[in-house]
Amino acid sequence: MRYPILLACLPFLLCVSPIDTALANGAAPDAPRVTSPPTPTWAFEKSDIALDPQFHFGTLPNGLRYIVRHNAYPAGTALVRMVVHTGSLDEKPRERGLAHFLEHMAFNGSQRVPEGQMVPLLEREGLAFGADTNASTGFEDTTYKLDLPRSDPALLDTALMLMRETASNLTLAPAAIDRERGVILSEMRDRNTFSFRNTREAYRFLYPRARFAERFAIGKASTVKSASAKALRRLYERTYVPANVTLIIVGDVDTQAVEAAIARHFADWQGPAPIPQPDAGPIAPHDAGRTDLYIDPLLSERLTVVRSGPWLDEPDSIAQRQENLLRLIGYNIVNRRLQKLSRLPSPPFRGAGFGTGDVFKAARTTRLVIDSTDGGWRQGLDAALAQVRRALAQGFTQGEVDEQLAAIRASLTVAANSAETRSNAALTAAALQLLSDDLVPSTPASALDRFTRFAPDVTPERVLAAMRREALALDNPLIRFEGRQAPAGGAAALREAWNQAMAAPIVHDPAQASAPFAYTGFGVPGTVVSERREPQLGIREIRFANGVMLNLHRSALEKDKVRVRVAIDGGDRLDTLDNPTATEMAAYLPQGGLGKNSRDDLDTIFAGHTLDFDFASQTTRFVSKATTTAQDLPTQLDLIAALVTDPGYRREGEVQYHQAISQYFAQRDGTPGSALQAGLGAILSDQDPRFSLQPLATYDALSYAGLKQAIGDRLDHGAIEIALVGDIDEDAAIAEVARTFGALPPRESAFHDNNDQPPRRFTSDRQPRVLHHTGPRDQALLRLTWPTRDDADPIDTLRLELLERVTRIALTDELREALGKTYSPGATSALSHAWKGYGTFAITASVDIRELAATRTAMRRVIAALRAAPVSADTLLRARQPMLEAFDNALKTNGGWMSLVDNAQSEPERITRFLKGRERLEALSAADVQAMAQRYLDPDTALEIRVLPEGVNN
Repeated sequence: MRYPILLACLPFLLCVSPIDTALANGAAPDAPRVTSPPTPTWAFEKSDIALDPQFHFGTLPNGLRYIVRHNAYPAGTALVRMVVHTGSLDEKPRERGLAHFLEHMAFNGSQRVPEGQMVPLLEREGLAFGADTNASTGFEDTTYKLDLPRSDPALLDTALMLMRETASNLTLAPAAIDRERGVILSEMRDRNTFSFRNTREAYRFLYPRARFAERFAIGKASTVKSASAKALRRLYERTYVPANVTLIIVGDVDTQAVEAAIARHFADWQGPAPIPQPDAGPIAPHDAGRTDLYIDPLLSERLTVVRSGPWLDEPDSIAQRQENLLRLIGYNIVNRRLQKLSRLPSPPFRGAGFGTGDVFKAARTTRLVIDSTDGGWRQGLDAALAQVRRALAQGFTQGEVDEQLAAIRASLTVAANSAETRSNAALTAAALQLLSDDLVPSTPASALDRFTRFAPDVTPERVLAAMRREALALDNPLIRFEGRQAPAGGAAALREAWNQAMAAPIVHDPAQASAPFAYTGFGVPGTVVSERREPQLGIREIRFANGVMLNLHRSALEKDKVRVRVAIDGGDRLDTLDNPTATEMAAYLPQGGLGKNSRDDLDTIFAGHTLDFDFASQTTRFVSKATTTAQDLPTQLDLIAALVTDPGYRREGEVQYHQAISQYFAQRDGTPGSALQAGLGAILSDQDPRFSLQPLATYDALSYAGLKQAIGDRLDHGAIEIALVGDIDEDAAIAEVARTFGALPPRESAFHDNNDQPPRRFTSDRQPRVLHHTGPRDQALLRLTWPTRDDADPIDTLRLELLERVTRIALTDELREALGKTYSPGATSALSHAWKGYGTFAITASVDIRELAATRTAMRRVIAALRAAPVSADTLLRARQPMLEAFDNALKTNGGWMSLVDNAQSEPERITRFLKGRERLEALSAADVQAMAQRYLDPDTALEIRVLPEGVNN
């Protein structure tokens, strides 16, 4: 567990939910209204936190609960969730893994939906399997998820029918169980990574007697292999009972009609009273003094220091949120101090975190986590513990408290101002948090009001007192070391180092003032020399005298939010045969700060603002993206302009890059997927260095000096295209861009392409290749890749995307559903926009190494069938309908708008392509899919790559 820094986590301060005053049109019959039972059914019934009145809550006579919320963002869509309060904690010793098995069986047959028909039924309605149709099993709950691309009554009724089938009507046929068994074992094999094994062993050490430490949802292979219909039925009937189920529906719906539909589908369901869920513990408060070493060559060095104590029963209330706010500020200040140390030119650790959190309702745990470079654990321990001890002994400064208050105030203000356009996903998350954490979904306005009234009473003394009330003293703690090599002296050395660090004198560290932001003027504001309204979508296109392009779209889809994208000519195009890693460090440009302000300075300076500081290298462009507010837009533009004109190239950013690249190489071959990713580029390109991973020594030699030499000219002279989408005053936004980017010296007028570079080619050597991973010996991965084409032809692009969808369905039906050999087979069409003539089509499957030959045969059989005959009308519908729904919903979010506004001047043809896309897609036939398969997917010309365990070649 990593603890949050600054605003990464606010839920224990508030649960923010927007108010949407729009009502769905159309009348609906009243749903049965049921009075609440005498004991509280919902957390808000015993809280003084005012509930967001736009949420509708109900309980059917059988005990099933529901939450319904109208919301029109995105318009015409809805999210449906069914939370069953049962998970792996409910499993008996011989049932470990059966809760997850039941989740899988929800897709494998019920009274009204035959085996194998739920996913196709939803695909015909436009829900893609995985993206829109999914489920998950946790320790406490199992959640079924449907993201509806339309919120019409018919589709919503289908969704509720399927949820009812899952809740009480699964057939659990023995033959279906046998077929799904292989899929689950495949998932178990895929999840057996070094990271998972480390987490499991950490839980066992830190909480040795706790039930949850032995109840990971994936379960035990022996249980899965022997699972019978009788055993699954027994668990199903014991745990899937009405009073354990809560339905959540958020979207553009008539709430009364939805409530009536819920009653229609679920009111006749009868079942026994729920059995209380077993406690996740026990966790002994007195457990102390133990030390553990966990060595794995794939793990970076980390120390975890823990003390556990009794769980604090603190129901949600105004007073409790005030207490939590004080605690949050305290922990955030400590973590801010630790962050400052990690950003030094010679940092004592890579990162560190301190905090206290609940372990279910079994205990609370205070942790200090220290990530160090290999062999640096002692230095990291001394530095991190010194900060924690200093904070708990000496407290905080008013300036530190003010920084946190400013950051929290800014976050709450944004939430309040944008409340009316909060997304379905955000509102659903608030409802789920009510279920999981008993946090009342209040309105953002009320949350801001509570904060505003309480903030004047927040003092350093109160913050320290609140943190001391919750945090457990790290006296004689549990200490866990993980890493590639055991520390010299072993466990005894760790314990001695801890004792010495605890005995060291606490040194006062005076606060250091940050310099003010030094970039508020960039010259004489630029003048507009051309302006037009793009005729199809109304995008406003501006060009300044210095050549900078600006595209604007005013949108009401996110109130008080503005999305910003600044693109600069360059990007990966600057990587050459002679210097293939020229732009490798570009993403770390913000970590080097600015010439006159360090990155750490900027965090303090802008604590009360909503800003992003981002930079990335794409194929032909450098891009900086941000989401800000209308009020902060001028500052956001100042910040990005400062990064472009005066990047700091400070050593601390260099250090962070080298820490990250060292970690990447250490874990590069740890899983089949990561090994494939590392080796794929070189194989496909015949070792072209521009697309191949280079030796670690090459990356170790990189520096900011080299990055500056590579990208400096582009930052100074390259074409710039800026896109703004959101709640903006267009004229005011134009003036701010004129003041910043428009004031820069003249830029090139257009972006460059890759025509001056040697072309990107697909290898002509189609001999099978083998890569190796260092994971478990039963893991293997098979990939078949074909060369295709670039994306210049919009119809061929759609044909290949449709072929991708069809192939994915066919692979899933064959490899997962029929043969049970793989958990998630995949198909991908990737057509290059920048590299003319280049594109790939690939299919992949992760399998048991013993099934590699059979899987290859099945994959080739699928491809041969696609080439031999047109797919059925039903398969075409299942593949195409989610694509059509994506077109229909694309411009219902600002993210969708940005994908068209971003390059509106430099690539105007993309707009026409989008607007004609739906019509072109509808015109495609099964014959078109077959023609693409025949043109590109010859099984005998595929490049086969096998990823096998180290030391295995066949």
